[in-house]
Amino acid sequence: MEEEGMEEEGGSGGCEAMMDDQNHNNWGAGDYGRHLLGPAAAPLGDRLLHGPAAGPTAGTELPAVPEANGVLRGCEPGKGGAGAIAAAININASTSKFLMNVITIEDYKSTYWPKLDSAIDQLLTQSPGDYIPISYEQIYSCVYKCVCQQHSEQMYSDLIKKITNHLERVSKELQASPPDLYIERFNVALGQYMGALQSIVPLFIYMNKFYIETKLNRDLKDDLIKLFTEHVAEKHIYNLMPLLLEAQSTPFQITPSTMANIVKGLYTLRPEWVQMAPALFSKFIPNILPPAVESELQEYAAQDRKLQRELMQNGFDR
Repeated sequence: MEEEGMEEEGGSGGCEAMMDDQNHNNWGAGDYGRHLLGPAAAPLGDRLLHGPAAGPTAGTELPAVPEANGVLRGCEPGKGGAGAIAAAININASTSKFLMNVITIEDYKSTYWPKLDSAIDQLLTQSPGDYIPISYEQIYSCVYKCVCQQHSEQMYSDLIKKITNHLERVSKELQASPPDLYIERFNVALGQYMGALQSIVPLFIYMNKFYIETKLNRDLKDDLIKLFTEHVAEKHIYNLMPLLLEAQSTPFQITPSTMANIVKGLYTLRPEWVQMAPALFSKFIPNILPPAVESELQEYAAQDRKLQRELMQNGFDR
């Protein structure tokens, strides 16, 4: 597969038509050819080629163009008219174009997936604000062509395996983190991954639409969030939560934004984790705790006074 085939626009024709016949062997024959070369086709072709004065008079019916072994006959000058010639050329040109651009599984593995693999690597490891030197248009077109050539299942499998391997490395790095850096590094890993999904999911939108949603009855973003939950968050939640509670009891041990990002992120990954620390989650997620009752007003007031004392001890005026 030549590289120039990668750069062609993938939008003409639509996925549905291409997926019906991946090799397009019958585009120049059969009912499709007869439809284009029916009675109305030749007069229209003559008018396009030679102007209004050319072609048969109104009401003249042309004979159907016979076929033999997939080749349209009667296309010589004087036998089928200029319209038949033009239509046959267009059909055969389309057939040749698509036959030349068939993407085999070997093409996919050697040419298309390596481009996707490299782009995913960069998106998964970028820092906020980094410039990523990849062509989003080229990657989007690459995904589109692979979907149209019916490589969606292989591409989905490769994507899941790629991201799973990345997340397993992230988890091992977190396990090696000292306690004083653990919370910050978890926050960076979570933010970096969620940021990467904002680019990865749109790039694979055609695979999501024509394979994941249609055949698997799932959604790509949900699948990728689940991967982080299973390979990172679940493995670290029981180490992370005590550190978060300790940081909560020691004001400004970590920044409020870091605490908010992690708590909201954990709630997004698995809402039932609220039960591990309801008071902590309630500070950042609305309506977590049951409504206040009058009998507990004194307790709420005591908690408020304690918070004010802690703020004053850390240099904040009332």
